[in-house]
Amino acid sequence: MGEKVYGYHAIEEAIKKAGMGSTLYAERGGGERVEALVRAAKLTGRIAVKKISRDELGRMMPGADVRGAILDLGGPRRGASRLKELSVEEFCSTLEEGQKALVLILDGITDPHNLGAILRSADQFGADLVIIPERRSVQANETVVKVSSGAAQYVPLSVVTNLSREMKTLKDNGFWIYGADMSGEDSYSVSFPERTAIVMGSEGDGISQLVRKNCDYIISIPMQGHIDSLNVSVAAGILLYEFRRPRG
Repeated sequence: MGEKVYGYHAIEEAIKKAGMGSTLYAERGGGERVEALVRAAKLTGRIAVKKISRDELGRMMPGADVRGAILDLGGPRRGASRLKELSVEEFCSTLEEGQKALVLILDGITDPHNLGAILRSADQFGADLVIIPERRSVQANETVVKVSSGAAQYVPLSVVTNLSREMKTLKDNGFWIYGADMSGEDSYSVSFPERTAIVMGSEGDGISQLVRKNCDYIISIPMQGHIDSLNVSVAAGILLYEFRRPRG
């Protein structure tokens, strides 16, 4: 089997892009929402449909709340290839002169729920690329795809071996890089340039020292509550919005 997608919304989006060799496993008598997925899968002409019992479905992904359906994208790592993966150099080569662009760099996000939520925000606020490191970071697995509600199928993703090197590539292509940290300048007062990359640090330690050194600016989200930090996925959504927010 290949990468598996579960959750109604995630499957709905994945069906649109799933290729030949994919299979939708649906619970017999699973209800109208499951049957709607079955109909959508059959209409593609690319996805096989197999009706199985609830117990059989549960054994495919023990412990997961699959809610009546699992979409198997087929083949080793073919699920990952369904995501829009490309290198930073490839991404930069597609940009036209003067084209506005927004990149999100994730420095060591380890919780798949956080990554899924960040990808959902990245899709909603039109991030053109999300960069994650190959090591010391969660990858785009089944949980990430589910939590993203299918957004992981749409957001271009680059998995890299060296964040600092890729940050230099972005700078060489006209990007200014903003690192998120509580010690930084108030993000509400920042006028982001046409090409902006925003760096979010890990859940526990924030941005690593080497990555921080490669940032052009450090920014923070002003807060008035009783705790001193936001969940990284919430903070990422706020900063992505700040880039898109019209300035007076």
